[in-house]
Amino acid sequence: MAAAQLSLWAPVGLRGRRRLVGRDWGIVKLKRNQEGGCCCNSNGRKRIIISFSLTAANSEATQSQMTVGAGISVTDSNLMVLGKKVLTQVPHNVVVTPSSSILNGAFMGVDSDRKGSRRVFPIGKLQGLRFMCVFRFKMWWMTQRMGTSGQEVPFETQFLLVEAHKGSDIDGIRNGEEDTYAVFLPLLEGDFRAVLQGNEQNEIEICVESGCPDVEGFDGTHLVFVGAGSDPFEVITNAVKTVEKHLQTFSHRERKKMPDVLNWFGWCTWDAFYTRVDLEGVKQGLQSLEKGGIPAKFVIIDDGWQSVAMDPNGSEWKSDFSANFANRLTHIKENHKFQKDGREGHREEDPALGFLHITKDIKEQHDVKHIYVWHAITGYWGGVKPGVAGMEHYDSKMSFPVSSPGVESNQPDEALTTIANNGLGLVNPEKVFHFYNELHSYLASAGIDGVKVDVQNILETLGAGHGGRVKLARKYHQALEASIAGNFPDNGIICCMSHNTDGLYSSKRSAVVRASDDFWPRDPASHTIHIASVAYNTIFLGEFMQPDWDMFHSLHPMAEYHGAARAIGGCPIYVSDKPGHHDFDLLRKLALPDGSILRAKLPGRPTKDCLFSDPARDGKSLLKIWNLNDFSGVVGVFNCQGAGWCKVEKKNLIHDKNPGTITGVIRAKDVGSLSKVADEKWNGDTVVFSHVGGEVTYLPKDASIPITLKSKEFEVFTVVPVHEVNDGVKFAPIGLMKMFNSGGAIQELNCVSNNNGATTSTSFVMKMRGCGLFGAYSSARPKTVMVDSEEVEFKYEEGSGLVTINLRVPEKELYQWNISINY
Repeated sequence: MAAAQLSLWAPVGLRGRRRLVGRDWGIVKLKRNQEGGCCCNSNGRKRIIISFSLTAANSEATQSQMTVGAGISVTDSNLMVLGKKVLTQVPHNVVVTPSSSILNGAFMGVDSDRKGSRRVFPIGKLQGLRFMCVFRFKMWWMTQRMGTSGQEVPFETQFLLVEAHKGSDIDGIRNGEEDTYAVFLPLLEGDFRAVLQGNEQNEIEICVESGCPDVEGFDGTHLVFVGAGSDPFEVITNAVKTVEKHLQTFSHRERKKMPDVLNWFGWCTWDAFYTRVDLEGVKQGLQSLEKGGIPAKFVIIDDGWQSVAMDPNGSEWKSDFSANFANRLTHIKENHKFQKDGREGHREEDPALGFLHITKDIKEQHDVKHIYVWHAITGYWGGVKPGVAGMEHYDSKMSFPVSSPGVESNQPDEALTTIANNGLGLVNPEKVFHFYNELHSYLASAGIDGVKVDVQNILETLGAGHGGRVKLARKYHQALEASIAGNFPDNGIICCMSHNTDGLYSSKRSAVVRASDDFWPRDPASHTIHIASVAYNTIFLGEFMQPDWDMFHSLHPMAEYHGAARAIGGCPIYVSDKPGHHDFDLLRKLALPDGSILRAKLPGRPTKDCLFSDPARDGKSLLKIWNLNDFSGVVGVFNCQGAGWCKVEKKNLIHDKNPGTITGVIRAKDVGSLSKVADEKWNGDTVVFSHVGGEVTYLPKDASIPITLKSKEFEVFTVVPVHEVNDGVKFAPIGLMKMFNSGGAIQELNCVSNNNGATTSTSFVMKMRGCGLFGAYSSARPKTVMVDSEEVEFKYEEGSGLVTINLRVPEKELYQWNISINY
């Protein structure tokens, strides 16, 4: 590699004096010429000096284009992505630096005085292109927004996906060319965090802030990563993995250990008891589910178990359905409700009489595998009480949250307001590992297997005096994850109220994240919003962790709607039913009698054709969510129209009380990467089974099935690649037809041919879990069906090609049947 310097002549019309400086493998950055020197020839053109390391990758330069990467360039003040215009009127102080690890990716930043604890910079206009973004509509949570212009991009946008077209394609003329997608990821840089927002001039702006008035200096060159390509899901994954390599502060989901709670049905105490939960309530909840034949194999003891108190002069938050946000933690051990023969005002110091006697009883009597408990990232909502006996060594001090202007411009929040008024007892960041480790080691010794860590975004409001929000969050998250690793070997943590990039880009180990605002059982506007928000948030969040769709109620007017969504979400499935208030017919579609679930493999995300439509507000679009099993795909379709987050009222509202019936289509290509679970000879044909309709349809390649849904209706489709053998038999295993995710039951699938000289026989051999009605498509009637080497009775429908058998409840947990369908 040889150093070189080139001189290029550029038109005098370039505003200001510039020097283009290249580093690494031909990176070209656009910067102001602080030295004030330039040279003009007789034709009035300026000479621009480019210094760089010369390699084969950087061998061209032209007058009209400053090349900054193989797929990302700035041409005539336009940001071009794979030759397509995405942003116009790009300011001359915008710096674009190509990634050294991905072909079609680059970092965007700005050249400025780089001073100030909060700065806003425009990076170009977005007009006439469809986009989808996720933004924080309140302190803790994100939701989606779609649009076609920069002014529609909200404050606190943390992810932006743009559908790019070339030239006149902006007017809808596609010229038969492949779509191009560009993803914009605002990043952490040093002690600063960047987000995107739009203004009235349709400019996209980068907002950078430190969260501390004393932290003012930043580099500014790597504030946003831009990735591009033709497959939106691959573009997003590759972009996040590139940022992972660049920042080296977090890990992609694929490299994290998934806790076992994801694979079992569970129960959470929150909606059943709120903070009034006690030992007897926990036992009642587990007994009630067990009695109905769907036992909970994990339990989350939510808020209500800790030792807390309010300051004498504190302002209490009163609600029947929430905590008192003014309370602070006064001891790391459980309160009297969870001590054997506990009495209020008295603490039992014997560990055997605390949580240990509860966990031992629960695990022995109810065969519960995992017990999690709730706590806030700062201990409790109001933090750790300063100076309280036994906790002095955590050096907790009162801090008063200050939220950013972007957050303040969106939905207000009662919890944040209460905490800001009362202050928060913040554990010294240098001692927070000791706090977590002592808390978690006690819990682990008492038989607790993990924690749900809530209120995580509060850290961003407490950065003043601690080096800023990014530095404080990183110290806390590093300490938290170190404690989890040391005390809960199954990586037992669920992250909650954590939708900010301060935490996401600092998560090395945490593998499960609550993916949206809460399930609100009493808010009729919230249910369709919940499904849509989780799906679109997961496009971004699913690159970091496995989504948790939250608890729900099995006995509720929208229970089936919520249950179907969770079945395809790839998430843990758990309810918060009050004891005795269950719909076991619904639960049997989600969980098997041994308490295991048929979890799909990936985070459930909207299908490609839904990425830029608005299934909550446009009155015409259905929401389709896809996922994969080992040998099939699954697509859930939901009519979510009628309610959404209102940017004027700044809350969830029903905007259409009578949304209409909507028709859409289902296609095999709705399932991303379906070819990965098909055999190498797959020709694109599929068999599609509709759960609600109960229909089996043979779907040739590129064909579609119409689907019509009324308001708040849903359907779940199992999509199975067809296997064809030499004798012309076509076969597609559907799975357990009474379960929402039918295909999740199939664990192994092989085609076996036996040549006995004059005759050839073919068998499809499977291993599968569960019980009930098993179904498969077969173009010909099988000769026999064997289960565990025993021939069993089967039914065959000539018209649909459906083969069915009934499987009894296995005696062993996670038992796998050996099924052979023979021809």
